[in-house]
Amino acid sequence: MKQLTIISGKGGTGKTTITAAFASLAENAVLADCDVDAPDLHLILKPDIKETVEFSGLKIAAIDKEKCIDCGKCTDYCRFEAIDEDFNVVNERCEGCGVCEYVCPFNAIHLVDRKSGFAYLSETRFGPMSHAVLNTAEEASGKLITLVRNNARVLANKSNKDLIIIDGPPGIGCPVISAISGVNLVLIVTEPTLSGIHDMERILGVASHFKVPAVVCINKFDINPGNTRLIEKYCAENGLDVVGRIPYDETATMAMIQEMTVVEFSENEFSNNVKKIWENINYYTGKCSENVTINGDY
Repeated sequence: MKQLTIISGKGGTGKTTITAAFASLAENAVLADCDVDAPDLHLILKPDIKETVEFSGLKIAAIDKEKCIDCGKCTDYCRFEAIDEDFNVVNERCEGCGVCEYVCPFNAIHLVDRKSGFAYLSETRFGPMSHAVLNTAEEASGKLITLVRNNARVLANKSNKDLIIIDGPPGIGCPVISAISGVNLVLIVTEPTLSGIHDMERILGVASHFKVPAVVCINKFDINPGNTRLIEKYCAENGLDVVGRIPYDETATMAMIQEMTVVEFSENEFSNNVKKIWENINYYTGKCSENVTINGDY
């Protein structure tokens, strides 16, 4: 089983559009949406949810009113003002640090699981899908991404699939690290803008640090041919392959409105370029070893 993650240094570069298109082109794959803070792959793939699992990422303080004598030590030591004057826990402020539990002289406070989101096992018209959503303002997205990836592996083993296609989160932080660690290949989607080039360089640094092979595709390459040449020059100088270029086109927007992938929606230059990129990706994943270094329980 091999794993491919589509990432970008920031949101809005078209990685979900490309992930969905790959889903419709793959013949034996499981789909995983690891952008748990703002998932949107489901808008195109319209998954039929088969199983829902509640996710608890962090802990939260809980006060046993029968044991509490209102001594006030918990409020004195709490640096987040997470316990009000009536000795109730303010959920939005509690960081689950455990100081209140430590200082309570009557053992009236304990940390309990905090409901942080949900993970889903689903079926789509292109195959099984693992996805999730983190509740508003909740943390521990990296742990939820790990759960999504583990669920994807379970689905792949159950359904005898040989590839997991992962829609990664934007940025370069912990969620991205969770989404790319141990995969066989990352496809970095970039745009020919100065910020796009900067973000591409940052995300390449992350992939390089974790020794994950990377290739690049340039979306909207024709909006600034000069910057496109800069990206290609940078990739050539750093031993990176550019697996494709996609022109600016409204096909992606029109397809998303119709809840379809670009490959399903239209047979034009845009979708043909995506198909060529997919062929190149198959070539590179074919060269990748399945015996990759695993970081974490993936």
